[in-house]
Amino acid sequence: MAKKRVLIFSLMYYPLVGGAEIAVKEITDRVSRGEIEFDMVTLRHDRNLPKVERIGNVTVYRVGLSKKDPTPEELVSFPVYLIKVIYPVLAFFKAFGLSMKNRYEASWAIMSYAGFPALFLRFLRGIPYILTLQEGDSIGHITQRWRIRLIFPLYALIFKKADIIQTISRFLASFARGMGATRPIVIIPNGVALEQFTREYSDGDLISLAESLGARHETRYLVTTSRLVPKNAVDILIMALKYVPENIELIVVGDGPDKKMLLGLTESEEVAKRVHFVGHKDISEVPRYLAVSDIFIRPSRSEGMGSSFIEAMAAGVPVITTGVGGITDFLKDGETGVLCKVNDPKDLAEKIQMLLENDAVRLHIIATARSYVILRYDWSTIVKQMKAHVFKI
Repeated sequence: MAKKRVLIFSLMYYPLVGGAEIAVKEITDRVSRGEIEFDMVTLRHDRNLPKVERIGNVTVYRVGLSKKDPTPEELVSFPVYLIKVIYPVLAFFKAFGLSMKNRYEASWAIMSYAGFPALFLRFLRGIPYILTLQEGDSIGHITQRWRIRLIFPLYALIFKKADIIQTISRFLASFARGMGATRPIVIIPNGVALEQFTREYSDGDLISLAESLGARHETRYLVTTSRLVPKNAVDILIMALKYVPENIELIVVGDGPDKKMLLGLTESEEVAKRVHFVGHKDISEVPRYLAVSDIFIRPSRSEGMGSSFIEAMAAGVPVITTGVGGITDFLKDGETGVLCKVNDPKDLAEKIQMLLENDAVRLHIIATARSYVILRYDWSTIVKQMKAHVFKI
């Protein structure tokens, strides 16, 4: 079989990553260069980053101007945010030039906004495209942004003209159909690096981490691994702390534009001493924070799927979350996790205490969830599905 070449469009890529970017790397790393060679056009969100570099099995081309070492707040604020707004134009011109030098069998848009340059390339160069939906925001937030409302008919064409649509949940498949998609829709979720998240840690390693957080003998830890943005509802989790005993503390792994607000909230809620903001951690460090914790919580307001839930389940940490978006594809209340109400700190607190006080329920959820993830969410299994149903284009 002749080798294919695929051009990826993604707003962000390493070192600034979320679930979508991790998925792209996990998938492309498992596809040999003898099968498919990948190029990518992404934003140069930090001037320190090279314009061209090789990351795994992807040659990354970065476009756009930015500043050195932008903060999470600056990335979502004027004027740095403007490079995201004009990404479709910058990416298209770069891709057009690359397509004059390289023969691409397809382009691959990671999330709908990255579908604009893929759509333009299809119109002008006849290159078919794959649309992958990884969106975590609510449909209203996605479609009601001013820049989308201004060109909504063109945005809808991204869904209508895609040759294959892959979504990570039934919720996003429904979104695609609602936008007028007529071509095949394949639901293939994100996976989990099982070798990382099922590893065992020594008692000494976990005691050392707990001591660095100031743990006492009776301390119980909740953990969330989340970008600090409104949809992940870390504010609700912080507010829930005042309704549970003081020996219950929270580890927040992640960074984002809401950090300053959340720090202020810990003060106003009088729980600052019980909340540990440890910042962004490399994916290799996350399992250790899960291993030292009793419950993983993200009381999401919206969610396309949420790889962090799957990672916690693989690590043997029971999950509490809401039943929004794609979460219900994998989380069955009382079986693979516990559901709480949206925007309800008191209900969340009740679910926390129920899990901590009921060993039988907690152990049942841990065992059921871990088995469920190992069976369905190994990246090797996901890549086989991508090769069979998506990269056949």
